[in-house]
Amino acid sequence: KVLLSRPVLQAALGAKHGVLLVEGGQVYSFGELPWKQNQPSSGTTEPLLEAGLSEQHVVCVAAGASHSGAVTEDGVVHMWGDNTYGQCGLSGLSVVPNPTPVAVVDCEATPPQPIRVLEVACGEQHTLALSARHEVWSWGSGCQLGLLTTTFPVWKPHKVEHLAGRHVLQVVCGASHSLALVRCLPPPQEARRLPADKCGQCNQSLYTMTDKEDHVIISDSHYCPLGVELEDGDSKSGSEGSLGLGKMKSSPSEPILSAYTQSPKSVIPLSSSPGATSVSAPAPVSETQGQTPRTESQPVLADGVVSGAAPQSQTSETDSTEARASAELTASSDVFISDPSTPVAQSVTPMGSALNHLVVSCASAVGERVASTYEALSLRKVINYWVTAKKHDRERPEERVRQEEHRQGKKSCSLGDIREEEAEGLSRRLSLPGLLSQVSPRLLRRVSRPPVRAVALTPVGVAESDAHLPSLQTEVWSWGRGQEGQLGHGDLLPRLQPLCIKSLSGKEVIRVAAGALHSLALTAQSEVYSWGSNSFGQLGHMESPSTIPRLAKLSDGIRAWDVGAGQHHTLLLADGDCFQPILYYSGQQVKEGSAESTQEQTGGYTQQPVLLPFCMNLGYVSSVCAGGQSCAALADRNVMGFIGSLHELAAAERKYYCKLTSIKSVLLQPLSALGPACTGLLQNLISRFGRLAQLTGQNSASLTSFLRRSRDVRGLVLLENAQLFLDTYSEYCASVGNLLVMGGFQALVRPCQDVFGKGAEVVQKLSEGCEDGAMLADILSHLFYLPVRHLHEYGHLLLKLATCYEVNSMDYQKLQDVCSKYESLVLLLKRKRKEAEYTLHFWKSFPGKMTDSLRKPSRRLVCESSNKALTLQNAGRFSVNWFILFNDALVHAQFSTHHVFPLATLWVEPVSEENAGLYGLKVTSPEESFTLLASSPSEKAKWLRSINQAVEQALSGTGMDTSGAAMRADPPISRTASYTFYKDSRLKEVMYEGRWLAGKPNGRGVLKWPDGRMYTGTFKNGLEDGYGDYIVPNKNLNKSDHYQGHWKDGKMHGFGNFRYATGELYEGSFQDNMRHGHGMLRSGKLNSTSPSVFIGQWLHDKKTGYGVFDDITRGEKYMGLWQEDLRQGNGVIVTQFGLYYEGAFSNNKMMGTGVLLSEDDTTFEGDFSDDWTLSGKGTLTMPNGDYIEGSFSGVWGTGLKISGSYYKPNLYDSDKDKNRTKLGRLAVPSEEKWKAVFGECWSRLGCESPGQGDTSTAWDNIAIALTTNRRQHRDSPELLSRSHNKTLESLEFIPQHVGPVTLEKYHIIRRYLIKACDTPLHPLGRLVETLVAVYRMTYVGVGANRRLLQQAVNEIKSYLSRIFQIVRFLFPDLPEEGGLLAEGPNEKKESESSGNKIDSPKPGRVVSSSALLLPVLLPRLYPPLFTLYALEKEKEDDVYWECVLRLNKQPDLALLAFLGVHQKFWPVTMTLHGEKQQVLSSTKDACFASAVETLQQISTTFTPSDKLQVIQLTFEEITQEVLALLKQDFLWSMDDLFPVFLYVVLRARIRNLGSEVSLIEDLMDPCVQHGEHGIMFTTLKACYYQIQHEKIT
Repeated sequence: KVLLSRPVLQAALGAKHGVLLVEGGQVYSFGELPWKQNQPSSGTTEPLLEAGLSEQHVVCVAAGASHSGAVTEDGVVHMWGDNTYGQCGLSGLSVVPNPTPVAVVDCEATPPQPIRVLEVACGEQHTLALSARHEVWSWGSGCQLGLLTTTFPVWKPHKVEHLAGRHVLQVVCGASHSLALVRCLPPPQEARRLPADKCGQCNQSLYTMTDKEDHVIISDSHYCPLGVELEDGDSKSGSEGSLGLGKMKSSPSEPILSAYTQSPKSVIPLSSSPGATSVSAPAPVSETQGQTPRTESQPVLADGVVSGAAPQSQTSETDSTEARASAELTASSDVFISDPSTPVAQSVTPMGSALNHLVVSCASAVGERVASTYEALSLRKVINYWVTAKKHDRERPEERVRQEEHRQGKKSCSLGDIREEEAEGLSRRLSLPGLLSQVSPRLLRRVSRPPVRAVALTPVGVAESDAHLPSLQTEVWSWGRGQEGQLGHGDLLPRLQPLCIKSLSGKEVIRVAAGALHSLALTAQSEVYSWGSNSFGQLGHMESPSTIPRLAKLSDGIRAWDVGAGQHHTLLLADGDCFQPILYYSGQQVKEGSAESTQEQTGGYTQQPVLLPFCMNLGYVSSVCAGGQSCAALADRNVMGFIGSLHELAAAERKYYCKLTSIKSVLLQPLSALGPACTGLLQNLISRFGRLAQLTGQNSASLTSFLRRSRDVRGLVLLENAQLFLDTYSEYCASVGNLLVMGGFQALVRPCQDVFGKGAEVVQKLSEGCEDGAMLADILSHLFYLPVRHLHEYGHLLLKLATCYEVNSMDYQKLQDVCSKYESLVLLLKRKRKEAEYTLHFWKSFPGKMTDSLRKPSRRLVCESSNKALTLQNAGRFSVNWFILFNDALVHAQFSTHHVFPLATLWVEPVSEENAGLYGLKVTSPEESFTLLASSPSEKAKWLRSINQAVEQALSGTGMDTSGAAMRADPPISRTASYTFYKDSRLKEVMYEGRWLAGKPNGRGVLKWPDGRMYTGTFKNGLEDGYGDYIVPNKNLNKSDHYQGHWKDGKMHGFGNFRYATGELYEGSFQDNMRHGHGMLRSGKLNSTSPSVFIGQWLHDKKTGYGVFDDITRGEKYMGLWQEDLRQGNGVIVTQFGLYYEGAFSNNKMMGTGVLLSEDDTTFEGDFSDDWTLSGKGTLTMPNGDYIEGSFSGVWGTGLKISGSYYKPNLYDSDKDKNRTKLGRLAVPSEEKWKAVFGECWSRLGCESPGQGDTSTAWDNIAIALTTNRRQHRDSPELLSRSHNKTLESLEFIPQHVGPVTLEKYHIIRRYLIKACDTPLHPLGRLVETLVAVYRMTYVGVGANRRLLQQAVNEIKSYLSRIFQIVRFLFPDLPEEGGLLAEGPNEKKESESSGNKIDSPKPGRVVSSSALLLPVLLPRLYPPLFTLYALEKEKEDDVYWECVLRLNKQPDLALLAFLGVHQKFWPVTMTLHGEKQQVLSSTKDACFASAVETLQQISTTFTPSDKLQVIQLTFEEITQEVLALLKQDFLWSMDDLFPVFLYVVLRARIRNLGSEVSLIEDLMDPCVQHGEHGIMFTTLKACYYQIQHEKIT
């Protein structure tokens, strides 16, 4: 017992000294400390405080043979002791007396980064450190460093590159070897195979080719510096995950610039090394660019000359010239020299700083590709490294490796950092005779890249889902001297680099330890593997020496959980029968009777580990360690039983894990190999069992390390991840239950007897808790339910732990909570087991035929009515009705048939008790409802409760039915479920998935028919209702019809679009699954220009009423009436060739009276019999007015037969006859057009017919439409812009629509209308949008025919009047067209005071549809309308334009004079760039410039009122300018004004002025015509005509 003031946390023992770490982070040393100046040689008896570390908080200590190390809290390493071999990492000192910090720095990072260290391990001449990134760093001397160097000592810590990118868990040092415990990498995505000419371990070429000035040596001897591997095969090889020898790390994403570094420079006769044959095993190679160069080798062998294998660059693929050089090589016979002392060329691939010399390794095997010489590369330097090898005799392998190390000394530490001067001196030309000297472009491209810093393989995410649990998938890697087999690779060879010990893979090693010459590995199953020197029996078994890991012999039931290894002995800490740990010892016996020694044994050789009897006095030992000749054990005081409980918990978990492992290996593996016993369920059970066992193993490992280190109870995995445990256990028990229900254990009896023999003793032996003579099926069930019993153990032990704490502490609460969770899960699982057994029992008694169809693994019985407790109402006398309630369905069984009602779609309610004596339950399912009668009120209540509970569970999907109190009284009437109909004629075999309400689909849902039809949308009362998507596959066309739109009572009803499989698309209204109302049909292929488009009214799927049909292929457009898909009634046709016809149609043809005009105004008026076919009486008028009357026959455009009279009217009649044919009489009147569109708007407002209905209802409908639309868009917000959303919000306020309309209120209405027409979600907006669409459809394209102008204008006027009718319906107090607004209270006073000056009302006071609605409508209809005007006015406009251009050539004053402007109105000065200047005779475009600019804006406005406003502003501008001239008031007379205005009009140069004028004239507000605006407009019109007739005199 060492007496220190504080508890010891960790002890480390060296050869003759020890180090202790006490609580608070102080460090004490004891034993022989020769490096302390004033120490007695005998060593100290008292532990000595290391004062150098008193400031620091140390977390980990280590002791080597004669040096020590410590790691502080912030990850800094301190070393002290003997430094002869550099093992303290401090250069220049042979002894380090006091702890001194050692810098562990990553020099590859820029800037260099200090590395945080977690723990250190010390050997005889070296030290290893494990960094926080789980990488290994080493320093000191010897091959046990794992570094690529032969220069020892290595003073500075270097990273062991070979393990870079792996997750190292623990490192330990033997005297001259090292071990690392490494977490396995997840299995690689695809195994990459190496070409066969590579060594599988160091990845170097097996065949090498050495270039001399006059000959080439080719050799296939290859010495692998990594040593020999035990097994050949695909198992993980030593070099996996890192590239060969190089200091390169490989990351798959980055191109790697340089290949592997130089290989050992030595020449070794092959015959001398029987052990050194290289065994190839695959190692992953980063394939960055293209394929790895495959080299088909045709080796020519020398008798035993091996060249230092020049690495072939795998990654920077050398595009070598395809030159077949083998012939030349073998031509001369003196090429091959069999003298082993020949100098061998060695090519080196440097990296980093030396990258600017691209060194080419000429190591392709002779054959397909021979590396060409690359002299054009940077600085024209190609480095070639010559090494003269000494001749040496055949030595032992160890010897050879030693030489190997010295020979590697040439290399500098940074590997390949070759100095440039050296390079100059060594530069030689590499050449093979007769080869092309050519540089591959890819290589040049490579060189120009900047050097890339190689990045380690990214540490891979843990394969197990729980990163916080310790990993059991581990490997042990070893390296260093192997003369005693302590590396475990099956031979005695040394290894320069870490190599994985194959035989320990998959053994779940959780801890390793190393003695001087032997190694130990402890597994999660509490077994110990040992290998190495066994001179004193320290391995715990009889093999001597053991070169591969073997199990130490421990008696049954002894589970080791900590190990220590000293010079020649081993100490084990194990569980015995009680939970107090015991110690075992094997190895060298110490002669003095020291406290730690055992009784003297002869021979000093233990055959197997011996129990140390005094260990029981030590109490609860939590960890052991050994070193040199001594052992140490750390024991805890058992305060309040806390430590005892912890040990009990850990011991129980270890025992349980061993049990699970043995069940898995003894029972499950043989069974799972059997194949189809009860496969699916059994396989599932086995995999769940595996998951449970893995979790237990991880927990057991974590508890073991918990005992060793931290004691914070909150860190217990059982508490931290309680949910993970609970879930794993419930899943496992569910699968056991499923197997049980299906009679799986019964079924397993036969296979078990086949595998394990008749009595199946093995299985009997596994289940020690089962009573003798039990049935095999029961034994199996007992074994599989073992984990549930262990759960109870968890609860019990956690409770025991909790009692060690104060009742009100946090820890107590936490333990208490988790404990109750485990306990309640135990109860639940027990109940589940009972349910499963009850169900199994039921199936045994149930008639067989039905069992097969109803028995399902997850189905459990709740209750059944075999006792006649429940009968069907109105059942026949002899019928048998048996009701069985399962946890997922209610089954109604009769003699031979049964019906299953899934619970998710079952509604049950009690029938009221009025008719006494009947205790009824009404059961509703989607397709039936029936009443069940119970035998008594209690039975009724029991069944009602059971069914409701089962339904609630089935809906919530939880198996956790908690006690009745927490349950809701009854499940919701509205729920989500899926169901397949079996009766319903329309829905037979259709599957519905979605919301239900009391037995009927209601809400959102999906219907799927077996033939592929599918409806997705809303339902109401069992039928499709609302918005939905409907797809009907069309087998012949291999496409589907697709309807998206509104439904009502199971039929398409309302607006929708229908894409037909044929490629047609209909958008419009539906009713009863038919196109009905207004709609547009595009047919033909679905590209932008479809061959035909119809837009108009439909009636029961047929075109009926007014419609426009655009036949794009024939270039015709029809606008007129239809009936049953045929043109019938009046109509107009225009063609792309300018023909125009209006008249009667019948049976789809022109038939009856009609008018036909051609482009040049030739007109025919008369009878037609077919399209464009004249037949009967008529008049043909020529463009010049001549006409023929008579009877005609023939097709227009071919010869016409005429019999009749020819008239040439004289000049005086001409005026009367000019406008004889008034177009539009035979067309459809504009009030009759688009009735369906307006009708739909009225019906949206809730009116049967226009104007019939209630205003308040209409407003309600508008509000409903807006909110439902908004809700739809809220689900898919991307459809609406933010401004659109604002518009919708403002529309939700209904303007006040009762009471007299004042001017103020009128403006509110106007603003409301503008917003309403802006969004298609508002009925009015919808109307406007549709009208714009139909208008454009009519008058765009072929419809842009000037003869349609009048109809187009009238159509707009009819829109206005009809929309105004709707507006007046919504605002009933709005005066009619032309009526006056009421005066507001404050306006009255004004008008009284000003007297009755004005007789005509102010234009602002008159209500007119055009003022109210044109601003909304016209901008959208403007393009087609204006085009028609331009076409109609084309000739006049051309004359006008010519004149404008001519007159505009004149300067201002000349033009003013020419137009007769009075001299006093001529401007004298003008403003140019802000300066006043004199108007000269040459000045142009300067006078009245502002007025001209204003007038030009007329083309940018849409509505007549806006255009008139522009004209008024122009007049004001002119007046302003003249007033400035005259400096006095004056009134215009028309004679003065007209010439000035004419000047402005000319200078404004408005191209289509005629069209503007006509547009204003046609659509001007009637109440404006006689006012000021009217006069101004007349002036403009006069100017237009004046300009046309202006003659230049």
